[in-house]
Order: sequence, then structure tokens, then C-alpha cells
Amino acid sequence: MVAQVIDGKAFAAKVRAQVADQVAKLKEENGITPGLAVVLVGEDPASQVYVRSKGKMTVEVGMNSYEHKLDADTSEEDLLALIEKLNNDPAVNGILVQLPLPKHLNEDLVINSIDPAKDVDGFHISNVGLLGTGQKSMVPCTPLGCLMMLRDHHGSLSGMDAVVIGRSNIVGKPMAQLLLGDSCTVTIAHSRTKDLPDVVRRADIVVAAVGRPEMVPGDWIKEGATVIDVGINRIERDGKNKLVGDVDYASAAERAGAITPVPGGVGPMTIACLLANTLTAACRANGLPEPEGLTA
Repeated sequence: MVAQVIDGKAFAAKVRAQVADQVAKLKEENGITPGLAVVLVGEDPASQVYVRSKGKMTVEVGMNSYEHKLDADTSEEDLLALIEKLNNDPAVNGILVQLPLPKHLNEDLVINSIDPAKDVDGFHISNVGLLGTGQKSMVPCTPLGCLMMLRDHHGSLSGMDAVVIGRSNIVGKPMAQLLLGDSCTVTIAHSRTKDLPDVVRRADIVVAAVGRPEMVPGDWIKEGATVIDVGINRIERDGKNKLVGDVDYASAAERAGAITPVPGGVGPMTIACLLANTLTAACRANGLPEPEGLTA
């Protein structure tokens, strides 16, 4: 069996096109332009690239983009004051504080100072609790992207056996909650799980989000399973830098029914879902129906 490749780049482009269409409709029918504010503290190179990309795509789908770049030595008091200002700004529907923050800033305190209704990253403790109890929340972007791709590939996920490898607050835990919400039977596994290969082998859906290069070999994958590889790991091979996932793609693709590549799989979906979440937040803030096909 040769696995079908789930093209995250193409799927993300489709999601962004859906967002753009619905933003245009929102402007025309209601006079509302969704706005996304991104706060970057310091000069981390990867974060700078990511923030530029977010700003560019925000404008491309017709939204307003507000970028706030602060010095690395910005005080916690000043950062919290900016967030409070954005919380109270009706033109801003989504607020994202780019992580990681400089070490002198308390990430939990900063994230939990964001208005939960504008928390388009879905990291606020209120949104975590709402998601965990099956209520309406803002959903973390990467797990939401994984869910969208799984729904697109399978239609219904009801009754499927899913294994999530990884227990982070950003991917593993919310991914498990989303799969439960779609009536999967869910196991959260991790590096210390006993008999991990056997646990993975029974899964119809494998979501790998553990952050270890090529940790999951092909012989762990059940014949015909769907593999969603969230990992992005930079390694050196044959004297060259290379990006690989948490799954050994070559061997897994021989057994899986479908698989996401790295790069070009889950990664592009994260910003697409950030834009979708901003649109959702704008609709909710104005008492309008939520955008179809763009929420959990």
C-alpha cells in the first residue's frame, strides 16, 4: 500500500480562500472588518518570520492586521497594559502574543490576561476548560487544523480508534479533546507509555506530536491508518539540514492509508486556522452566525 498524501499546503490555501470569502461577505452585509493584533516581544528570528507571515496573510484575506513590536526588556506591567488596551478595542477581534516570551515575563499570566473571547490561540485557561467540558471555546490552531484535515479525509470520525502521541497543552491535550468531541475512542500516549508500539498499532488515526525526530517507525502503523504528523524537527543528514516529522515518513507511507508530509502537512494549517479563529471571534462578538466549516 502507498499512502495518500494529505497536502496541508493545498488544504490551508482552501481554508484561507473560505475565510476571505466570508470576510468579504461580513464587510458587505454587516460593515464589519475582523481585526487581528499580534504582539511580539524581543527579536527572536523565528518569531519575527512567523509574525511577518501572519500579518501578510491577515491582509490577504481582507482583515485588518495590527502588529505591536516591543523591546526584549519590556516590563510585564507595560505588556499587560497593552493587552488590556487591545481587550477594550472593538476593532480588534483576535489577540495573539507570540511565544516564547523573554524569560523575565510570566507566560501564563500574560496569556490569561487576554480576553478569552479574543484568545485566537485558544491557550487561555477559560478556553482550555470550555474545550475540556465540550462547550463553545476558542480552539488551539494546530489541533483545529489537524481535525479539519481528518474530517475532510474521512467525513465522519465516529467510532474510530485514535492515538495521540504527546501530552502538551498546545497540541496533545486539545487534540484528544477534539477527537473525543467527534466521537473517537482516544488514547493519549507519550514517551513513557508502556508498550507504545502496540498502543499505536491498534489506531485508525495516529496524531504524532511528541517533538522527537522520526520517533515513530513504519512498523508501528496499522495497515491503512491515517497518520497526522505534527512534529517539525531540524536534523542534519548527509551533511545537510533537513526538516523531518515525528514519524519516519518513508516507512510509514508504505503502511498508512493517508499521511501528512513534513514540511507541507500540518504546518501551513496553523496560520490558516488562526485566521479562521479571528473570523469566528468577530462573528461571535457581533452576534452573527459562526462561519461554516471553519470551527470545531
